[in-house]
Amino acid sequence: MKRWQRAIQDNYGTPTIELVSGKGSVVTDVNGNTYLDFLAGIATNVLGHAHPAIVKAVSKQISTLGHVSNFYAHPNVLELGEKIQKMTGDKSARVFFCNSGAEANEAALKLSRKTGKYRVVATQEAFHGRTMGALSLTGQPSKRNPFKPLIKGIKHVPFGDSSAMKRAITKKTAMVIVEPIMGEAGVIVPPFGYLKQLREMCNQHGVLLVFDCVQTGMGRTGTWFGYEDEKIRPDVITLAKGLGGGLPLGAMITLGSQCPQFEPGEHGTTFGGNPVAAAAGLAAIELITKNRLMVSAKSFEKRLKIKLEAVRGVTEVRGRGLLIGVGLDGDYAKELAGLLANRGVLVNAPNADTIRIAPALIISKVQIDKFISIFAQCMLEVNHG
Repeated sequence: MKRWQRAIQDNYGTPTIELVSGKGSVVTDVNGNTYLDFLAGIATNVLGHAHPAIVKAVSKQISTLGHVSNFYAHPNVLELGEKIQKMTGDKSARVFFCNSGAEANEAALKLSRKTGKYRVVATQEAFHGRTMGALSLTGQPSKRNPFKPLIKGIKHVPFGDSSAMKRAITKKTAMVIVEPIMGEAGVIVPPFGYLKQLREMCNQHGVLLVFDCVQTGMGRTGTWFGYEDEKIRPDVITLAKGLGGGLPLGAMITLGSQCPQFEPGEHGTTFGGNPVAAAAGLAAIELITKNRLMVSAKSFEKRLKIKLEAVRGVTEVRGRGLLIGVGLDGDYAKELAGLLANRGVLVNAPNADTIRIAPALIISKVQIDKFISIFAQCMLEVNHG
């Protein structure tokens, strides 16, 4: 793709597919080829492409009021903040809007300094973003090492290992940050009870507990944020991706009267919570609720796990709802992802032996079954081609 190479930096590598349109869970490339989109912008397009509710909300808003400084309020940001507060089930929740998951995690890291402490505990292989603060939290050496020195005082321990976390947390720790399910690491689900144990450890030492729900949030895992099954409350939630229904929108949400708050002038962002993105977020929340898409996500999880576990070469199917990692019996995930694209299915290989799928929450049973069929065919070709 010479136009890309002549004009665009190579931080993503050079794409092999140029997409020009989409409808629901199907996208079309510049040559007219169609693809079943089982990645949805990496868990971002929760209502798929060009959903009428998103199109209507955004079109109406952009024709009325496009952007205002955060010196001023507007109805959409007020309503969206109230909706998110209701989603948390906690009237103490307060929302800072931004544009991405990295920004939300940067805000959480900065907020933790208001405890008067600076040490942080995160997990190995976690992903929290690529900006310098978020990268310092990220537990993947391949992403961190080229940009050292990073922020000091951050310790990474194995994910899901409560004993390692217990040894790492002290009264000098400002915050602990974890993903309820690690997405970029290959959709890794911790043992049940792990998040509750973290809550207890943080309570014991007066430490902020931050859940990075960027990938698990907005109903993708069958609940609004992805941690609710353990019946606990973090001090901070970070949210993005699906929050904007495909538009740039993130949030850092504080919970509880003991959680620090930014004072006027301490933090900000130009575009966070702008009227247009907030309109899309409101439409997404309304449709997820109205159409009971969290219920269908859990139903599709069962179907995917049963069918995919029966495919030869699949060692494990991990995840919850429509955030699924398919473990393979060899290091051929990238080859498999390429073959699936050639057969008209878009997925992602977060590591050498895992295929990640995160389709839109509006995905249909017919499309689920079509994916499973093509996946099984491609597995045969990769292993026996």
